[in-house]
Amino acid sequence: MRNRIEISSIIRKRTLGLTLVLGAASLAFAQQKVNVSGTIVDKQNNAVPYASVSFSNKADKLFSDATLTDEKGAYQLALAPGNYDITIEAIDFKKGTLNRQIAAAGSLGSFSVEPENSITNTKTSDIQGVVITAQAVKAYRVEIDKKVYDPSLDIVAKGGNLQDVLANVPSVDVDTDGTVSMRGNSNVRFLINGKPSSMLGIDDGANALQSIPADQIERIEVITNPSSKYEASGTAGILNIILKKSKKVGFNGSVEGTLGYLPTSRLNTNLSWRKGAWTYYVNGGGGYSRNKSTNNSEFNSFLNPETLNDGFSLKSVQTGINKGENKNYNVTTGFLVDLTDKSTLNASVMFRNFNNESTGETNYFDNIIIKNRLDPAYPNVAYTLEDQYTNRLNVGTSRNNSFQADLGFDQKIGDKGQLITLATSYQKNKSDGNSVTTENGFDNEKDVPTTLLNNILTQSDNTTFLAKADYELPIGESSKLEAGARFDSNKNDYDYYVDESENNGPVAILPDFTSDTSYNESILAGYVQFKSKINNFGYQLGLRAENTDINVNFKKLNDVAKIDVDKNYLKFFPSVFLSYDLDKNNQLLLNYSRRINRPRSFFLIPFMSYNNNRNLFNGNPNLDPTYENSFELGYNLSKSKVTFNPTLYFKKSEDEVNFYQYSGVNDDGNTVIYTMPVNAGTEAQYGLDVNATYDPFKWWKIMGSADLFGYKNEGSYNLFPDDPTKEIDFSGDGFSTRFRLTNTFKPTKTTSFQIQGFYRGAQNTVQQKREPMYAVNLGASQTIWKGSGTISFNIQDIFNTRARENFQTTATYSQYSYMQWQPRQFSISLSYRFKQGDKIDQPKRRKDINSNAAGDEDQGPM
Repeated sequence: MRNRIEISSIIRKRTLGLTLVLGAASLAFAQQKVNVSGTIVDKQNNAVPYASVSFSNKADKLFSDATLTDEKGAYQLALAPGNYDITIEAIDFKKGTLNRQIAAAGSLGSFSVEPENSITNTKTSDIQGVVITAQAVKAYRVEIDKKVYDPSLDIVAKGGNLQDVLANVPSVDVDTDGTVSMRGNSNVRFLINGKPSSMLGIDDGANALQSIPADQIERIEVITNPSSKYEASGTAGILNIILKKSKKVGFNGSVEGTLGYLPTSRLNTNLSWRKGAWTYYVNGGGGYSRNKSTNNSEFNSFLNPETLNDGFSLKSVQTGINKGENKNYNVTTGFLVDLTDKSTLNASVMFRNFNNESTGETNYFDNIIIKNRLDPAYPNVAYTLEDQYTNRLNVGTSRNNSFQADLGFDQKIGDKGQLITLATSYQKNKSDGNSVTTENGFDNEKDVPTTLLNNILTQSDNTTFLAKADYELPIGESSKLEAGARFDSNKNDYDYYVDESENNGPVAILPDFTSDTSYNESILAGYVQFKSKINNFGYQLGLRAENTDINVNFKKLNDVAKIDVDKNYLKFFPSVFLSYDLDKNNQLLLNYSRRINRPRSFFLIPFMSYNNNRNLFNGNPNLDPTYENSFELGYNLSKSKVTFNPTLYFKKSEDEVNFYQYSGVNDDGNTVIYTMPVNAGTEAQYGLDVNATYDPFKWWKIMGSADLFGYKNEGSYNLFPDDPTKEIDFSGDGFSTRFRLTNTFKPTKTTSFQIQGFYRGAQNTVQQKREPMYAVNLGASQTIWKGSGTISFNIQDIFNTRARENFQTTATYSQYSYMQWQPRQFSISLSYRFKQGDKIDQPKRRKDINSNAAGDEDQGPM
C-alpha cells in the first residue's frame, strides 16, 4: 500500500509540473491566428534554403514564433494578427531585419538577404559551431582546456545512470564502490551545467551518481587541468555534466523505460515546448533498484602478547554482505526567454528525492588473548588464547531531499561580441538516517553470551548560495578578454546520535559518538583571463584569486570536548595554456595551472562514525588544504577516421592528505582500526594519458584509452609521538596502468553492438598493495518504429570480476580486504521520441581561436 502511495505522489507531482507548462503554452493559442507564407531569396533572386525566420510580436512576446525555410526557400506558419519585427538568419548571409503589420492571411512576398563577407573567400570555412542533429561521428573531441565526451554512442550505458556513463569516459575511472577518480586522483570536482548542484546530494557518493539517468545527459566535459576561469577546487580536475535542454520548435519529447537485474526499473522523460521567444522544458525520472555488496577482510597483529594487557585480539577475520533497496526521482523544470534580440533570461527549479533501505550482516572471528583476572598474581600471569565469534546485524534507512533554484541573465552589448552573464543559485539539501545494529557475541570474562543493541541517528542539512558575474570582451578578430567574480556560501549542520543497551538492559548514550557540528564556508573569488592567436600560435593567460573563510563548531554530548576551528586564507591560482597548429589536423598543447584541495567538511569534523564499530573514521580539525602545481603537454590529431590525443602530465602537491591508520582495542578486547586524514609530506604524479578513436569501416568504430602513471610519496606522521612504533611512513613510489577499449559494430543502419573491456593494473605503495582488476561489458541496440524508438540491452561485468582486493601492512598489523560493490547485472530499455521539430540554432560565426573543433553552447565559467 505504501508503494502505491509513493508512486501516486510522484505521478501527481510530475503531472502538476507538466500541467503548469502546458497551461502557460495554451495562452499563446488563445487568439485566432492567420496563415502567412513567403520566401527568402538572395540578391540574384535565388532561393535561400533552411534560413531561420523569426517573428517577434511587439505587443506580446507570447505571440512570437519562428520557422525554417524549406529547400526552395519557402516558409509557412500561423500567427496572431499584429505588428511584428522579422529577423532572417542564414548561413553565409548577413542577418536581416524588417517590420510588418500582419492583419490577414496571405503571402508576405519575398525577402532578400545579403551575402556575408568571408575572411577566407570560401562559403563554409568560416563557420564554427553549426548544430548537427545527426548522431555525432566521434565520441569525444579535444579543446584547448578540456575534452568533451558525447554519451549518445555509448550503448553499454543505455538505460543506466551517470555512474555507468562515467565508467566509459576517457581519463576517468570508477572504482567498485562508486568512487570516481581522474588519472588515479579521487579529488574530482563535480558540476552540473557549470555549477555545484543539489542533484549530487551531500556526502552521497555513489548513490547520488546513480540517481541521475544516462538519458538526461547531453555531454560530459572532462577538464583535467582547469584554467583560471574555473573554480580552483579539485586537484584531480573537474567533471562538468551538461544535461539536455531541447531547442527545437514546437512540442518535443522522449521517454525511456528500463527493466533489469539485480532488480531495477527506471522511467525517465524529457519534454520541451518552444514557441516564439519562449522555451519551456521538463525533465523527470524515477526508479527502483537493489544492490548487493560483499566485504571480506582478515586482520593480523604483530605485537608481542607478553607486553599486552588482557583482551587483545591477535587475529580478526570479517565476512559481510550488505543489501539495499533504492528509490529515487528527480524533476527539473524551467524556461528560457529572449527578452530582446540581445538579452536572455533563464530560470529553473529542481527537486530530487533518494530513499534507501539497507540490511547487512557481518560475522567476526577473533583470536583473543585472555588473562585470568581472579589469579592473585594478575596481571603478571600467563595468558591463554581463545576464539571468539560475533555476529553483527544492521538494518537502516536513509533519505535525501534536495531543492535547487537557478536564475540567469545574458546581455549582449553592441555587435562586436561583448557579453555580460549573471547567474545565481540557491540549493537546499537534507539527509536523514536511522539504523539499528544488533551484535551477538560472548563475554569471555563472565563466560556468558551477550547481545548489544545500538541505535544510530544521523541528520545533515546543507544550504548553498552561489552568485557570479562574467564579462567577455572580444578584441579584434583573434583575441578575447574575460573577467568575472563569484561568491559561494555553504552552511552544513550535522547531528549524530548513538546509544547502546546490553542484554535488553538500560539504554545509555555513547558520548564518544554523539555530537553536533556546524560547518560554514564562504569563498570570494575573482579572475581575469586573456586569450589570443597569432598565426598558428594560440595562448591563454589567466589569474584567479580566492579568499576562503571556514568556521567549524563541534561539541560532543553535554558540551564535552568543544572544538572551534577558524581558517581564513587568500591564495592566487595562475594558469597558462599554449597551443600550436602544425596544420589543420595537428595541434600541440602545453598548459599549467595551480589547484587547491580544500578538506571536505566530513574530514574536518572530529566525530567518529559508528556504522562499523571495528573500523572507525575520525575527522581532523587541524587539516590544511593541499596545493598542487599541474603541467600537461599534449598532441591532438583529428582526421575523418582517426583521432589521437596523447598527453604527458606531471603534478606535484604540497601538504598532501593521507589516511593515517592505527589499531586499538575496544572495551570488549576486540581490535579496532582507526582512520584519520592528516597532512603528510608531498606527492608527485606523472604519466602518459592516451585517448584515441579509429573507424576502420563505416560499420566499425574503435575507441581506446590508456593511462600509464607513476607516483612518489615523501612524508611520515605519528599521532602518538611517545610511541615510535605507531609512526607511519608515507614515503614510497610505484607505477600502475589503466586500459579501456570499446568496439562498436553497426551491421545495419538500425542495429548496433558494443563490447567494452577495462583493465586496471596492480598498484603498490609502502603500506598497501592493490591487486589488478578487469571487467567486460556488452551492449546492443535496435532502432524501431521508423526511427522514433530504440530498444537496448546490456550486461555489466559479464564475468563477475569487478572487485577490489587490497593488502595493507604497517608496523603493528597487516590486513587483507576484498570488496565487490555490485555483482553482474543486465538490463533492457525502450525509448521513444515524439514530434521531433527542427532546430533553429544559428552558426556561431566567430571562430574559437584556440580550438580545432566546433563549439557548443557555452555553459559559462565556474
